[in-house]
Amino acid sequence: MNKTVGQLLVVGLEGKQITPEVKELINTYHVGGIILFSRNIGTPAEVLKLTTDLQKEAKKAGYRYPLLICVDQENGIVRRLGEGTTIFPGAMALGATEDINNAYNIGFATGKELLSLGINWNLAPVLDVNNNPENPVIGVRSFGESAEKVAQYGRKTMKGMQEAGVITTLKHFPGHGDTNMDSHLDLPIISHDLQRLEEVELKPFKECIEAGADTVMTAHIYFPAIESTEGLPATLSKKVITDLLRKKLLFNGVVTTDCMEMDAISKTIGTEKGAVAAVKAGADFVMISHTFERQKGAIKEIIKAIDSDEIDINYILEANERIENLKRKYLDWDKINFDDIRVPANVGSNEHKGIATEVYQNSTTIVKNSGLLPLDTNSKVLVIFPESSVMVRIEDESSTKFNLGEAILQFHPFAAVEQIDNMISTDKINEIASKAKQYDSIIIGTLNISAESSQLKLIKKLMEINDSVIVVAMRSPYALAYFPGVPVYISTYEFTPPALKIAAGAIFGKKEANGKLPITIQN
Repeated sequence: MNKTVGQLLVVGLEGKQITPEVKELINTYHVGGIILFSRNIGTPAEVLKLTTDLQKEAKKAGYRYPLLICVDQENGIVRRLGEGTTIFPGAMALGATEDINNAYNIGFATGKELLSLGINWNLAPVLDVNNNPENPVIGVRSFGESAEKVAQYGRKTMKGMQEAGVITTLKHFPGHGDTNMDSHLDLPIISHDLQRLEEVELKPFKECIEAGADTVMTAHIYFPAIESTEGLPATLSKKVITDLLRKKLLFNGVVTTDCMEMDAISKTIGTEKGAVAAVKAGADFVMISHTFERQKGAIKEIIKAIDSDEIDINYILEANERIENLKRKYLDWDKINFDDIRVPANVGSNEHKGIATEVYQNSTTIVKNSGLLPLDTNSKVLVIFPESSVMVRIEDESSTKFNLGEAILQFHPFAAVEQIDNMISTDKINEIASKAKQYDSIIIGTLNISAESSQLKLIKKLMEINDSVIVVAMRSPYALAYFPGVPVYISTYEFTPPALKIAAGAIFGKKEANGKLPITIQN
């Protein structure tokens, strides 16, 4: 029973080497999958060594098929692979190219690098339609605000990764786009009626399921139009998973939960009890990404629920069969070389970098240029950018190590550079404004802007004293709504080094930036 139930779990581990805890989960419980985070990712050689060691342990434990090893490699602001791998553009950057072939090509190249490092399952693409500018957790992780566009680009990305031999995941079902809350921290509610959900939120999922989806990830969001039990998130809802996803949308692949340690679950029903509820609702995989005791505790709770007839054992057997079918389709022990652990040449290759660079040139968007660009490299330029920090838990900290100042200095070595805190005091605003009077042009980078943000006050102050203010939106493209009179506005959709370099080059006329906004900016 331990092994039958254990296969329903996807678990995380600490560090860059196999741990005693994960060995126990593999040998005693036969967990179905492992999820890797930035904490597990070192050099490509270290990643391949870790995934190979995990597979060695699974083979020794008698697994029929290799372990599923997954990662959130959405690209853009959510990427787990680190130094030595190719930095690929994220979803909204792809949407900004207005070329659907880019979605396939980036999906394929991403899949090739993942598989080369022993990662056979990607938790992507994101199919959330970002039609809420205030969404704190999806935003640029979405291909755009149009359900049709998200469906098309999502399908092409999925097909690219599948063609590369990697399992894909549609997320976050039934849709996380129209929320203004992060489900890592609380339980969002989407109150639209069923007709609206079918026209917008569900459309990308329906089309990608019909195109051959592998797995679907559920969202920790409450949809009152679908689930009558107040406050019950989709992850725990039989009406969402079994009735809507399985019966109405005819999805017969594997359903995985999002992480059950997110606050929307762990601080309400609890991770272990939530695991039982998710299985009863129809989930195949229960994802518990961080805590060993919760991982073991969830298995014990599910076994207890089977013994007390709270869960029908047939649910477990059917879930096991779906998981085995998925493994049979993609995984084979003969594909793993245990004797020669060398990183293939395609990882971080010039070919992949070239593909990514071309897409970045066609995604970076000069939304507005009132005749100021290109700037003269002999002019006096001040560059201001916020401290490098991720905005929500899912984002990757390694993406923030390169900043806008460094990018500008590659094209204008004598530019003055000033990093500011995310929260700026009035005194600091006045100090910067006074300094700005000495310069011909001001380049200022933004991540997220709100009506109350101190950075908005700084930008408005700079616009009062300098006619040449250039805003580079390094994450959310919606910021222009707060200062529509700014002379120049450039959107990169992400703060990755290639995106910032293209934007910096475009400011000085050294790089092309051909993107088009995939969303609407309203005042």
